Amino acid sequence: MMAVSLTDGFERALGEILTRVRALTDTISTDVPAIAVAYSGGLDSSVLLHLAQEYASTRGITLFAFHIHHGISPNADHWLTHCQNESGRLGVTFDSRRINLKNPEKNGTEEAARKGRYAALGDLCRGRRVSLLLTAHHQDDQAETVLLQLLRGSGVAGLSGMDTANLAPDLLGGTTPAMARPLLTLSRKDLENFAVEAAIPYVDDESNLDPRYARNALRHNVMPILAQAFPGFQERFARTAQHAQSAQRLLIELASQDLAICLDGDCIGLSKLRELSPDRIDNLLRYWFGSRGVRMPSTAWLSEMRTQLLDAKSDAQLCVTHADCHIRRHRDRVFLTPRLALDPEAIAPQIFRWKGESQIQFPLFDGVLHIEAAEDGIATDWLQEQDLIIRFREGGERMKLASNRPTKALKYHYQALDVPAWERTRLPIIATTSQILFAAGIGMDCHQLGTGTVARVRFRWQHGN
Repeated sequence: MMAVSLTDGFERALGEILTRVRALTDTISTDVPAIAVAYSGGLDSSVLLHLAQEYASTRGITLFAFHIHHGISPNADHWLTHCQNESGRLGVTFDSRRINLKNPEKNGTEEAARKGRYAALGDLCRGRRVSLLLTAHHQDDQAETVLLQLLRGSGVAGLSGMDTANLAPDLLGGTTPAMARPLLTLSRKDLENFAVEAAIPYVDDESNLDPRYARNALRHNVMPILAQAFPGFQERFARTAQHAQSAQRLLIELASQDLAICLDGDCIGLSKLRELSPDRIDNLLRYWFGSRGVRMPSTAWLSEMRTQLLDAKSDAQLCVTHADCHIRRHRDRVFLTPRLALDPEAIAPQIFRWKGESQIQFPLFDGVLHIEAAEDGIATDWLQEQDLIIRFREGGERMKLASNRPTKALKYHYQALDVPAWERTRLPIIATTSQILFAAGIGMDCHQLGTGTVARVRFRWQHGN
């Protein structure tokens, strides 16, 4: 491919991407004042930087080159220097970030480096007010991704591969920047030819030859054989990814409609869920998990969870454990609840005084006590004189919610107010040494409530700090 045609193709691709990104988000202004290239110094990103520099310079767009120093290779410092010098030669503003890999033993060096790299790129973009990040993924990368997902047994979402443009808040750490891949229609050979023709210098990462990494094993041991037996397979894999992307968009649209029907507040109503087929239930649950930031479970795990949710007895206190949360069933509803390290039995009562604050944080109790003005509340002058206690239930506590209502056990109040059993152990009580004033999830005890000209307040509990 001649250099001029590659340049023209890049300009068309980026123009189409900008149109699509503007439809995805309103964070990109019409004139796109700043874009950035994820610049490693290798062949792919070096060609991308060269093309982006030509594009930006003729349109008055500020271009940044962002380099991430992983510290893995002994050549990492050399790569950093190369990228800084080459950016300066092209007149591109350069910035870099050094990262320390988190849990490489647990997640694998390759995955840890990927997560750390994208998180750092997101931070750099937001720090420089860059709303569009360009990465150098190309057609061969797309083919490798599709094949890797096939080998992992992934569903439609996995086979979708890489999209030309998307928002990736989980990966980049926020709703900005958008991420785009303008080289997806080009092969690695196209980029190699262009680099030679345009005399673009680049570095070689020795880790790209290490077959212990799954992608490298495919690239060097499998892809050449496929190319011999099925010439042009990369383009067909790319079409497969496009078909999967279309199918995935339809699945998301269906799941969104089903969730709107089944949603009951923050939970899912089982009566509506039971009206769906097993495939639609699984599709809905995956979409629900994704919308709540929960990692996708395996197909087998999801099927087992669905069976438990639908077949358990109506009064069963079902809890299915996920790595990120608990899935619970209560009175024909399904809840996603956080996995809390909090052990109520290990938290001792805490004595405190109210000094007029509107809120008091209690980290050990995983929440905030709000003290709010009210016409029918506790007199503030009396309250400020009391030694107050925050604690969890110990058993046998009783409350009277109104003067015309009987005193009853907290258990009765929780049941009457439909407070799930798992929440009750983590709802604190505010009391004096002689009486309960407030129980989170229930409300105020009536004995100290009153009306009149003196200032009065009520309590409200909020989970989370």
